[in-house]
Amino acid sequence: MKIKFAMQCGQTFIHNVKNIHKVVILVPLLSFQQIIHSYKSDAALHQKIWRMAWPPMISNITTPLLGLVDTAVVGHLGTATHLGAVAIGASIFSFLFWAFGFLRMGSTGLTAQALGQGDERRVRELLLQSILMGVFIGLMLILFRHPIIDLAITLMAPSADVEPWARLYCEARIFSAPAVLAGYALMGWFFGVQYSKGPLWMLLIINLANMVLDYIAVYGLGMASDGVAWATVFAHYIGVTVAGVIAWHKLKGFSGHVPLKALAKWREYMALIRVNRYLFVRTILLLLVMLFFTAQGARQGDSVLAANAVLLTFLMIISNGLDGFAFSVEALCGEYYGRKDKVSFQKVLRLSTYWALLAALILVVIFWVFGNGIIGLLTSVQSVRDDAALYLPWLIIFPLLGIWSFMLDGVFVGTTSVKQMQNTMIVCVIGVFFPSWYLTQGLGNHGLWLSQALLFVARGLTLYWCYRQNMKTGVWFSNQSKAVSD
Repeated sequence: MKIKFAMQCGQTFIHNVKNIHKVVILVPLLSFQQIIHSYKSDAALHQKIWRMAWPPMISNITTPLLGLVDTAVVGHLGTATHLGAVAIGASIFSFLFWAFGFLRMGSTGLTAQALGQGDERRVRELLLQSILMGVFIGLMLILFRHPIIDLAITLMAPSADVEPWARLYCEARIFSAPAVLAGYALMGWFFGVQYSKGPLWMLLIINLANMVLDYIAVYGLGMASDGVAWATVFAHYIGVTVAGVIAWHKLKGFSGHVPLKALAKWREYMALIRVNRYLFVRTILLLLVMLFFTAQGARQGDSVLAANAVLLTFLMIISNGLDGFAFSVEALCGEYYGRKDKVSFQKVLRLSTYWALLAALILVVIFWVFGNGIIGLLTSVQSVRDDAALYLPWLIIFPLLGIWSFMLDGVFVGTTSVKQMQNTMIVCVIGVFFPSWYLTQGLGNHGLWLSQALLFVARGLTLYWCYRQNMKTGVWFSNQSKAVSD
């Protein structure tokens, strides 16, 4: 029964791929037509969207360099063992750190709303609260690092050759926790106050430092995957220090002050905690999918594991590139939600989505034309290259599948409607991803990628349904008399 269903899914996918060129061409062309049509009347808003979008687009496109450079450096050591170790270790810390990604998302939504309400003291308070929360969580992760790493390695179940190197990677990388989580808080605050150049500078510095330190550790000091981990640790501390200095200067533009005694009171953090508890569950589910994905690849052999690691770098480029517009939606929709400005709220989402569709098309073309060349740059191991090329078609269509959930995520973060984000993720992961994987195991690694594609589609559909319900029932804008146009 499962095999028959898997074959039907595969045949459906092949049939749809024959028509994918129509979607790739027509949808972005319609998007471009809408941009031209609306630009004259909404030029100021288009420019505001781009002022918010371009810095995170650039910084987020460079963010995968942390994984790309790590992968490229160890990928040329002549064996898949170190590449597999970095894949395992990077997946573990993607799961572990992004489990606390609420420090960015929660900070962005609440800060944007405070900005829209003109509450500058609250804007200051949210920055300090978020940073302190991030540092505290990071120190707790270091304190309990041994059981965390033991559990993670056990769950990932790497091969006997990969396991010791993956463990060395993890034992080093865990010490970046306070810097990483404080960096999330700083990024969220920067987006909330619409200063998107702050994350740009922080991430560029982290990425540049990581590249230099990677080279020194591996080729200068003769280290392997453990050296790559330590390079990432030091790069994060350098970047977050620079971001802290930038935030300190940015605070001078906001009036009021935050009493230090208030920061020591638990109840002062309740707004962040209420928002972040739902984001925590939602993020855990999303990263559980990533961890499960890597673990299933590992069970198919070191070559498939390494190939999936290479292709997940493509997926990071997709999500981080398109998230530039999602961040603009978070900040601007959050501000207009705080003002109760329904007209501008809807307009921001619509115009940002038009631009994001064009960006998705560019990524489709890049992967379509240069995908195999990029794979060749990432690894010189021929078996890994061959496996990665086999599954590359999935990555080619992912930008157009994922853009809808990215943009709607921005809306729900900006409005801090995070319980709905949690509930839709539960439905998509438990009701779509895992059943799809179970039923398509006969397709092997293709079944994994098919399940990931269906997850993207399900996230977009469920979030859109919630969006329509919130707008229709007046959950977000109950008093329309307060709405004003931009």
